[in-house]
Amino acid sequence: MSISAAQVKVASCVCLSIVAISVITFAAPDAKLESVLTRMDEAATRFRATEANFAWTQYNKVIDEPMETQTGKIYFRRAGKDIQMAAEITHPDIKMLVFSGGKIQIYQPHTDQIDVYDAGSHREEFESFLVLGFGGGGHEMLKSFDVQYIGEERIDAVDATKLDLTPKSEKVRQQFAHILLWIDLQKGISVQQQLFQTSGDYRLAKYSDIELNQKIPDSAFKLKTSAKTKTVSH
Repeated sequence: MSISAAQVKVASCVCLSIVAISVITFAAPDAKLESVLTRMDEAATRFRATEANFAWTQYNKVIDEPMETQTGKIYFRRAGKDIQMAAEITHPDIKMLVFSGGKIQIYQPHTDQIDVYDAGSHREEFESFLVLGFGGGGHEMLKSFDVQYIGEERIDAVDATKLDLTPKSEKVRQQFAHILLWIDLQKGISVQQQLFQTSGDYRLAKYSDIELNQKIPDSAFKLKTSAKTKTVSH
């Protein structure tokens, strides 16, 4: 069975728009966007792997305060044309996720159970949150998103380029109204993401202590289970 929309729901944004009053005004953002996408393309050709610390914080639009923050370590690596992801959540609960080959595995030690989901028709939703901005080319994003250049912004001592992404897929837009993406163009990867749900709630994902193209052991992409671990397919 394919995973339900509720299980892949992670977050979504306040719409930003650029009002142009002249041809020159239109040309500047377009030229800057093209430059950014090209630099992302160049970085993607060099991308092999990334590891970083993360903090994923869920916000409620009514109170605009964090409801929960998950922290841990995350890994990405290129496997052929695909990007694999593994995340080890260490707070508030220990949990591990592995996304590879269109499937996601979630292991929770306290239940000693692996839940396996075939992303199926929801693969785009998974990839939008899990691997967006890590190893993909800039022009590749245009296949799935309408992209706007917003400007430059400093994020935790990193000079980042801010992009506004609107999903082209109606299925994805049912989950995410749009996504703000901050890219470190020196490394070609995301340092921050803000994913806005259609409800107005959003998730802020921040990445720090990023190491690029270091050797990541295969064990990082394997669940640390016991001999009694139960596997359940959904």
